[in-house]
Amino acid sequence: MEGSRNADRLRAEAFGLAADDYHRYRPRYPHSLISELVADKTAALDVGAGTGIAAAQLQDAGMEVLAVEPDARMARVATQHGISVEKSRFEDWDPAGRSFDLVIFAQSFQWVEPQVALDKVASVLRPGGRLALLWNRIIPITPTQDELDEAYAPHVNTSQRATISDVCERELMEMIRSCGYEVQQRGLAEALHYSTDAWVNMVFTYSNVLTLGSKTRSEVRARLVRRIGVDGVDAENHAVAVIAISAAN
Repeated sequence: MEGSRNADRLRAEAFGLAADDYHRYRPRYPHSLISELVADKTAALDVGAGTGIAAAQLQDAGMEVLAVEPDARMARVATQHGISVEKSRFEDWDPAGRSFDLVIFAQSFQWVEPQVALDKVASVLRPGGRLALLWNRIIPITPTQDELDEAYAPHVNTSQRATISDVCERELMEMIRSCGYEVQQRGLAEALHYSTDAWVNMVFTYSNVLTLGSKTRSEVRARLVRRIGVDGVDAENHAVAVIAISAAN
């Protein structure tokens, strides 16, 4: 277990190595999903905000947003894009009496201690407020995922790739319900096209690639470019939102 926690910590800390590319190449969340979260809400807390992708979308939609992010490199990029950031692990963060209408974990809930995080969310969420867990999952269509996986072998364990069913597994849903929430789930799909460079640069913001040695990363990059060719990648973004509302409200 300790080895697993250390591996997860190393992967979580790897994102800062590519902070600028992370902000440039990671997908944004569907506008309809953001609009639903913003409705009648004024103050949001973005936990594990990274470079502030979701925070900026919420802020652009009219919300006052505070971000909490443990990695100084990621926090720097978020600050450069106009996001108010406090550098801290959420488990250690001091809310200093502040409360929020919306607390979001955008692509970040897997990096916190879930029960500790849910308890802290309950302490800062205003009556009628909502907790939202968001994920984007980009699925290549042409070339297919299997075809692209050939470029990673034998360097990357592609079996570790999360699926929609994984991130919304029953255990997580039940844990949230046990904290007194009613849970709803949303799913949206968007068609996307990436140039070869954009796809490869996005791939190199994921922790299982960032934690490879530099020589191996160079080899994987070259193999991906050759495999994709000049036509780029047609893909779908399968966005998932788990929205939790206190059953007491």
